[in-house]
Amino acid sequence: MLQMACHAWGYNTMSLRDAVGTIARLGFRHIDLGTGPHLDVLAATQNPKITAEHIAHLLQEFDLTLTDLYLMLPHINSPEPERRQQQFGLFKSLIPFAEALGTPGITVSPGAMHADGPDHSLARAVPALQQIIDLTADSDFRVSFELHLDSAASTPAQALQLLQAVPGLSLTLDIAHLITQGTDWEDIHSLFEHTAHIQIRQAAPGKLQTPFEEGILDIPKLLGALKEADYHGVLTIEYMTTFGWQGMMEVSISREVVQTRDAIRMAQQA
Repeated sequence: MLQMACHAWGYNTMSLRDAVGTIARLGFRHIDLGTGPHLDVLAATQNPKITAEHIAHLLQEFDLTLTDLYLMLPHINSPEPERRQQQFGLFKSLIPFAEALGTPGITVSPGAMHADGPDHSLARAVPALQQIIDLTADSDFRVSFELHLDSAASTPAQALQLLQAVPGLSLTLDIAHLITQGTDWEDIHSLFEHTAHIQIRQAAPGKLQTPFEEGILDIPKLLGALKEADYHGVLTIEYMTTFGWQGMMEVSISREVVQTRDAIRMAQQA
């Protein structure tokens, strides 16, 4: 049976303590964290052990286990070399924090879609992600990139190109980004063998987030396909508060999290 997690990003309007407590009270034992209001990046780079211990103690207090740490570094493929190096320097300085926190995996962006177009943005993503892999060569955690809209890799074909070009890299798959684009199920299915971490929420073509009853994600079908693909990662429920971006509808986060959680449980029992 797949482990279920909830992403703290759904509760970015709360303090980290309140977000963690809410997720625990919804019955989850696993959680994803990421950069944003819940993570003081400056503190994590300057005092990695102390910052990690504070978060680890909070998770322990609420009986939660960390399943992924998303470090949002959208400019690793910037056309400007100085900006790329700044991002790599930040990532390198966060590795001791990630190690102290004990995350099993780190997710990064493949880099943004920059003004010089998709081909150049994707081409620069290859050495950028290779450098990320090289920087973590002495660490135990897996490194994944997320296929997402407005990035250098927003389609299955682009994602596969990066996976083939960078040995040791895996995929964090947020299926809603593909549903939004109207991607064929067969193309989504082709990514499962490369996927180390999955994030889901209800979505529809042109809408990166919808209320549960308006979404088209077939959860029983997804779980069946993941079983066929022998997927052993975590299934994270990730609703977002960036309403309006890519048609992301405003929803009641906890209501949607609970409905998605229950749909997963029912499909697993069946």
